[in-house]
Amino acid sequence: MSPSSPTLPQHALFDAGDSAVELPACDHYAGVEVRMRKSLTLQAELGPVFDVTLDCEDGAPIGGEAEHAHLVAEVALSRTNAHGRCGVRVHPVDHLSFATDVATIVGAAASRLAYVMLPKLERAADIDVAVAAIDAAGGAALPLHALVETHGALREVEALAAHPRIESLSFGLMDFVSAHRGAIPASAMSAEGQFSHPLVVRAKLEIAAACHGFAKTPSHCVVTEFADAAVVAAAARRAAREFGYTRMWSIHPNQIRPIVAAFQPGTAEVEEATLILDAAARADWAPTRRGDVLHDRASYRYFWRVLRRAALAPAGLADDVRRRFFGAEGTGS
Repeated sequence: MSPSSPTLPQHALFDAGDSAVELPACDHYAGVEVRMRKSLTLQAELGPVFDVTLDCEDGAPIGGEAEHAHLVAEVALSRTNAHGRCGVRVHPVDHLSFATDVATIVGAAASRLAYVMLPKLERAADIDVAVAAIDAAGGAALPLHALVETHGALREVEALAAHPRIESLSFGLMDFVSAHRGAIPASAMSAEGQFSHPLVVRAKLEIAAACHGFAKTPSHCVVTEFADAAVVAAAARRAAREFGYTRMWSIHPNQIRPIVAAFQPGTAEVEEATLILDAAARADWAPTRRGDVLHDRASYRYFWRVLRRAALAPAGLADDVRRRFFGAEGTGS
C-alpha cells in the first residue's frame, strides 16, 4: 500500500464482523480407497486449489460401513493429506452408521479434517443433532458443510445458511430430482437440463441467495458427463457467472482442472482489479475514477474479492500484488 494509506483492503472496506471464508473452487468426491489416495496425491502436486471429500455415504458398501469409516480415518491421517484440505461426508444423521462414522473418523482424525459434510438434512434442527455428536467426538473446531437435496432442507435453506457452524451449502441435484417422484424428467439431471428446468433453477438460486445472505459458500452440484471437459467447463462457467456459485463438485479427476479454471478470475480482470485498488489506496479509499467510470467502496469491495479468488487459483498472484493487498495475512480469509 502507499505510505499515505497503510490499511489493507480487508480492514478499510469491511466491518470487523465480516467473516466470509474463501474456500477452494472445487470440491472433489472420492469413495473408493484407490481414488481417495490418488485424489490426495494430485492435491499434493497441484497445491490446495481443490478440496477432497472422502465419502462414506455413497462410498461405503452395504454391511461394510464400519470398516469404511476406519479406512477414511486412515486416509485422512496419512502423509498424502499434505495440505489438510480433506473433508468427509458421513451418513445422514438418522442413519444407523452416522454415530459410528463420527466416532471413528472425527474421533481419530479431527485435527486433519477441514470440514464434515452432512447429507440428507430435512430441517435445520438436524444440524444441532450432528453438532452434538461431532463435538463429543472431539470435532468442536470443525466447520460443517451440508447438502440441500430434500424438500425440507430447501424449505429451511435460510435457517441452514444462518447456522453458525455451517461454512458451505451444496445442492444435491440427483436426490432433489428423484424426490419429485418422476415429476421432473431425467433430462433435468443433465449438464444442459439442470440449467433450464424451473424447479431445479429455483432451488439453485434459493441456495445461492441464502448462502450469500449469511456469508457462506454456495457449492454447485455435479455434472455427470465426466468424460467431456468442455461440457464440465461450460457448466462451471454458468454456475459461477449466472447462478452466483463460488464452488462446485467434481466426481472424476478429469473434472478438477476445468472447474478450477472456470471459477478463477481472468488475467484481464485481475489486472483491472489491481489498478483500481492501487488508485483507491492512494486516495485513502475515497472515490476514484478510471476512465469514465466512478469507483467507491462498493466497487472496491468487489474488486478485492476478485484478488482474493485469484490468490487461491493455481497461478496465484504476483508477490508484489499479494504483499500490497494482503500483507502477511495471505489471502485475507
